[in-house]
Amino acid sequence: MPPPDSEPGRLAGTTLSRNAANIYRLGIKELWSLARDPMMLVLIAYTFTVSIYVAATAMPETLHKAPIAIVDEDRSPLSLRISTVFYPPRFDAPVMIPLRGIDTGMDAGDYTFVLDIPPEFQRDVLAGRSPAIQLNVDATRMSQAFTGSGYVQQMVLAEVTEFVQRYRGSTPLPVELALRMRFNPNLEQSWFGALMEIINNVTLLSIILTGAALIREREHGTIEHLLAMPVTPAEIMLAKVWSMGLVVLLAVAVALVLVVQGLLRIPIEGALTLFLAGAALHLFATTSIGIFMATQARSMPQFGMLAVLILLPLQLLSGNSTPRESMPELVQYIMLAAPTTHFVALGQAILYRGAGITVVWPQFLALAGIGAAFFTIALSRFRSTISQMA
Repeated sequence: MPPPDSEPGRLAGTTLSRNAANIYRLGIKELWSLARDPMMLVLIAYTFTVSIYVAATAMPETLHKAPIAIVDEDRSPLSLRISTVFYPPRFDAPVMIPLRGIDTGMDAGDYTFVLDIPPEFQRDVLAGRSPAIQLNVDATRMSQAFTGSGYVQQMVLAEVTEFVQRYRGSTPLPVELALRMRFNPNLEQSWFGALMEIINNVTLLSIILTGAALIREREHGTIEHLLAMPVTPAEIMLAKVWSMGLVVLLAVAVALVLVVQGLLRIPIEGALTLFLAGAALHLFATTSIGIFMATQARSMPQFGMLAVLILLPLQLLSGNSTPRESMPELVQYIMLAAPTTHFVALGQAILYRGAGITVVWPQFLALAGIGAAFFTIALSRFRSTISQMA
């Protein structure tokens, strides 16, 4: 004779197996439905390829390989020293041109900057006469002209100051500041732009995909077919969560490997698997948000307007665009309830600083709790919506 409690245990195991099978099959249905939607496929492809490349390479404030020419009329050790401080990635290697080549080169657009070092420049500097160096700037290239002119002035003044101090044997300063740029030695803004664009797009696409999937079923009338099947609202929701989350997660992995590391040559310090694990927890929360928003909206236009109201605060106040420390304290406390705040923190820690699980476990724990809360709220709203339709 089997023990008395063996039958309930067997029934519970059978129920769990049936639930898992329903969630799997409903998720496959969602994937097939997505595969038959060409606009969504184009959106996914664009979001994790072209959008990331544009965000990394089209940042106007970045000074990257600015063309510069130098007219060295002094031909002294000091002028030679100034000529050697301009190098990639901020500037192209300087081109030495004659004085008569300034107007020709700038008219042709060959150079953004032309530095004219006058005759007897070194002798006048050492004599304390404060000679002038002429910097010609092509102001039609606004972003490079504004940022680059400041860089050129600082670099020339720094070299002249150091040269004069060494030549005259001046007393060194009591403190010397040694700068060490960690994680991004050349201050390349493209590194920040590409990875933050991925983090933004994970939130954006997961909410849109899950919300559109539910609204599409309502518009096509297939939600009534689901109600006639032996499936529960939780199974329907979980199917949408895992299927749409899996699509976004695979797109993130491809973007990190092919676009970020392959095409843009941006180094990633931490483990991709750890970042993808954090992204999966974040997707659990954002897909639940997408389903909740879809239960509030009656059509795709309404869902789009609602998404704007939700996505903008989630992205702008998460620490992605500006540090959270610079925001009002009330906003900082409120945004602790948003999954994007913790996802941005763990993404920056893993991708930029190479952090391990011992560093980012608080963010993982917060994402799990926030995801469970949003899933519970969305499930409650989803059940009430289905009961109204039944």
